[in-house]
Amino acid sequence: MASSSSAPLMDLQSHSQVWNPQQVNTPPQYLGRKTLPIKRGDAEALTREDLQYDLLYFIFADPHRVFIDSMAPGRPLVNFCDLYVNALFCSTKCSKVLKDKMVETPEFAIEFAKIALLTNVGRINTTMAFFPEMKTALRSYHPVPSLQKTDGNLQDAPRIKNCLKAALLPSEFKVSPPSTPAEIFAKSNAGNIPPTSVVNLIFVLSSAAHSMYLAQTHFEPPIEFLDLFLPINLSSASRARAFLWLMFHYLSAPGTDNPFDDEYSKANPGKVPRMLNLSREEMMLENQDPPEEIEWGKRMSALRGEFLQELVNEMTQEERRRKNPPPPPPPVAPPPPITLSAQELAAIRRPKAHRNPPSTSEGSRGSSYGHEYPVPPPPVVPGQPARAAQAREPSGEGTEQRSMLEHAWHMINTVDPLEDSDNEADEHVRLEYNRRLRVLSRLRGKAPTPPPEDSAFLPEPQYRPQPPFQQPAQSESGDKPAHAGSSKPTTGKLRQVAW
Repeated sequence: MASSSSAPLMDLQSHSQVWNPQQVNTPPQYLGRKTLPIKRGDAEALTREDLQYDLLYFIFADPHRVFIDSMAPGRPLVNFCDLYVNALFCSTKCSKVLKDKMVETPEFAIEFAKIALLTNVGRINTTMAFFPEMKTALRSYHPVPSLQKTDGNLQDAPRIKNCLKAALLPSEFKVSPPSTPAEIFAKSNAGNIPPTSVVNLIFVLSSAAHSMYLAQTHFEPPIEFLDLFLPINLSSASRARAFLWLMFHYLSAPGTDNPFDDEYSKANPGKVPRMLNLSREEMMLENQDPPEEIEWGKRMSALRGEFLQELVNEMTQEERRRKNPPPPPPPVAPPPPITLSAQELAAIRRPKAHRNPPSTSEGSRGSSYGHEYPVPPPPVVPGQPARAAQAREPSGEGTEQRSMLEHAWHMINTVDPLEDSDNEADEHVRLEYNRRLRVLSRLRGKAPTPPPEDSAFLPEPQYRPQPPFQQPAQSESGDKPAHAGSSKPTTGKLRQVAW
């Protein structure tokens, strides 16, 4: 509950929006409920006063190399800037693109570390993003002129938060990191230096569950840890010194002299150095935005507005196309039917050998006949059509016999399948028929695969006439007929012709 002395505070807040510790007696447990995140509309720039830029400058520009960097080889002593940047760089959620940019441009690494520190303590809400081409409605875009002087991408607050959550010591991936100041001190007393990562330490100190403990242990009422990052009437340099004092106090071994002590902290063990109060005029001199940063913020806000307008127009057009789809294209008329004459149909049915005459050169690639089996031109027989003469072979004595494969290839390339084949009775055709009959005679009454014969050429089968059919005679004993000329009973099947 606020005492009667809180009336001057209300009047001061209405003019300067600051906290005056000398005039407020509110207990620390109520101060933890004040609004911490920065509240700005979409496309509204974050000013230096919003970020407390001077505070960030003094924190990251401090030259004291007193912090042990357990992530670096050899565990060297570094200042807070190098300690925090290296913790972000070693995070398992830090992308390769971000790491390359941090190595390539050290200025961007410091800018990213500053915006990450504000996210670490809760000043940057997870609904903020820092690139104007963002389309999601769950986040708002905010240009940050003072921290976007390089061409690097500050990403958005959720990605920064994920990077911070994974910035742990190697030993903290196997077991849970400490979550209270007492657990951190317990690890320090056990000899684990540093007891936790600097990022996790800031998460612990920023927790609302520990605000009362920190306020009573290290601060004078009504100041608490998160007040260091708010626009209050305390100098930025003294607040930065108090923050660094807390970092060294929790990350170093117990009993080690704190290099950020002053006379007040030495006289009061456990208390942060005294912070300097500022008047309203002195506060106005801090965190001033240069004209070029103001102009850049306006330009980026206008760019964001143009992008949103284009996005709205695109969505409107898409909605119109969905409600009023374009008419379907007219049906294409079918092509007119093709009528062919008898001569054209005959030309289409003409054999391949007649449509594409073979090349006259011997063994050429364009020949329709095989290269190994040249076919002599057929003789022209007087009194017969040219097509019939072309389909026949000469039957002279000097003609070489073809194999079955050669004859089949010859028939495919020379014989018109649409012509009558009654006249195709040359020597090669008769030889082919004889070969087929011999194959049939060999297969008759044998297994599907007959054994090979010794002779390569069998004599031509001769036709043997059968006696005329006679009625079977009745047997003496019964009515069963007997086979003529044989004592065996008949099978009832027709007799096969013997060849």
